[in-house]
Amino acid sequence: MKLLVTGGAGFIGSNFIRYFLGAYPDAEILNFDKLTYAGNLQNLEDIDALPNYRFVRGDICDAEAVERDLGEPFDAVVHFAAESHVDRSIAGAREFIRTNVEGTLVMLEAARKRKVPRFLHVSTDEVYGSMAPKESATEQSPLAPNSPYAASKAAADLLVRSYVQTHKFPAVITRCTNNYGPYQFPEKLIPLMISNAFESKKLPVYGDGLNERDWIFVEDHCRALDAVLQKGRVGEIYNIGSGRPVPNIGIVRSLLKLLDKPDGLIEFVQDRPGHDRRYALDDSKIRHELGWEPKVDLDAGLEHTVDWYRKHIDWVHAATSGEYQAYYEKFYVKRRATLAEL
Repeated sequence: MKLLVTGGAGFIGSNFIRYFLGAYPDAEILNFDKLTYAGNLQNLEDIDALPNYRFVRGDICDAEAVERDLGEPFDAVVHFAAESHVDRSIAGAREFIRTNVEGTLVMLEAARKRKVPRFLHVSTDEVYGSMAPKESATEQSPLAPNSPYAASKAAADLLVRSYVQTHKFPAVITRCTNNYGPYQFPEKLIPLMISNAFESKKLPVYGDGLNERDWIFVEDHCRALDAVLQKGRVGEIYNIGSGRPVPNIGIVRSLLKLLDKPDGLIEFVQDRPGHDRRYALDDSKIRHELGWEPKVDLDAGLEHTVDWYRKHIDWVHAATSGEYQAYYEKFYVKRRATLAEL
């Protein structure tokens, strides 16, 4: 397959590219990423030299750039590119609407005009809003987003659905629970707790810490996306989860134990506005229909994640200091120099 992946320099996108090229060595991938603060080319430094991988810096809201790079034939578009941090959406929603809604519209139009055979839109469980105890959202559950981020993703989902219905567009939507694992930017809960704990800094936990999230190891999510890309039915939505919601405070204490750090580093801080109490998905559809299920349980996944961050402390320092943003120029300087020598 030949894929155009948007947002491939981000956490999940970069893990997906690495997974896909490992699983399908003959595949070709074009990574189209704007390189906002969450885009980090160091996430893919180990595969940059592969002949079947190529990076193009571009904005999904720039219709001309998207049309130009979709000029070659692709078997599928895998659309990760999005603003995704809830706190940032509360501080300012405009960029979330621009990227997540307008950018998705640009990608849909370009893929439709080019008659791309498959469009995989990667969304989030947050579009369903907060679940009551023992309740899980199915693909038919109503959308009830409670943050500007979640609202922008719900709007994008509905746009994709409208293209399926109106244009018979070959799109599929996935909605996944919270991801964790290597290369996650240290503003999200797990990498933030790990990076702070490394330096014995306080670990800020919202409210009482009892907000529940269903955590999935990022490679399990990548395998699910692969299954949907290959076998998912056009127009369908597939929930992806692990089926094990855990309170945030439980995650933090597990990390402290793995890092041999005291619980006294935990600092409860004022809860954020509109903070959903509980996310939970019913993912029986993808399990029964496509035969997917997660392989990595939470305890093993957290241990692997902590070990990865411990072994990649330079990556952590570059990400937290902002040094990683200078890598783009170094990346191209190196490439130009190599091409000049050839």
